[in-house]
Amino acid sequence: MNNMKLLEVKELNKSFDNKEILKDVNFSLTKGKIVGLLGKNGAGKTTLIKLINDLLTPTSGEILVKGKKIGVETKKMISYLPERTYLNKQMKVSEVIEYFKDFYDDFDEKKAKKLLKDLDLDINEHLSKMSKGMQEKVQLVLVMSRKADLYILDEPLGGVDPATRDYILDTILSNFNEKASVIISTHLISDIERILDEVIFIDKGEIILQSDADKLRNKEKSSIDEVFRRMFKC
Repeated sequence: MNNMKLLEVKELNKSFDNKEILKDVNFSLTKGKIVGLLGKNGAGKTTLIKLINDLLTPTSGEILVKGKKIGVETKKMISYLPERTYLNKQMKVSEVIEYFKDFYDDFDEKKAKKLLKDLDLDINEHLSKMSKGMQEKVQLVLVMSRKADLYILDEPLGGVDPATRDYILDTILSNFNEKASVIISTHLISDIERILDEVIFIDKGEIILQSDADKLRNKEKSSIDEVFRRMFKC
């Protein structure tokens, strides 16, 4: 069972109003990996993530998480950080923690409190009094405090400064268990490059490359950021 695929995406297509957003997407992930889903804005990253999280329905194709089709069972296995903050701003951080604890059996309250402290976030503060960057940090803490099989982080570093960015990456690294995998979707490649095991390049709804990160660096004799820029001429 060890080499069982954690995530399988097979011939996945998604169209909105006859416009193809994803075209024949095929890839699979095993556990124990930190994977960068890399592409320019509008490449189809968020659509793909929403499909894996059962927030959209494929036009055709299928997605399996640990061999199961997307649905109630797979939702329990995935800890998802959307691109935008979705927390109720009227709540205090402590109330949000209680809410997560009630909602997710795999939520580790002790871990959440430790991470909040490390990030200098006040557990008694109302979210409405926090900056956007602080709210994003709270949300990341909540997502990383679950013991999930798959963590999916959509642009987790958008609104934060470089020092916090490094701390967040270290948090992801140190809180990540070997039985799980993490997908980080971003266009800020140089910022996350150091923690990636694998990369998936997506462009105009198609996967144009999936590779082991080190192999790609060695083969191209340059950073993943540079490879990406060359391929996409950005």
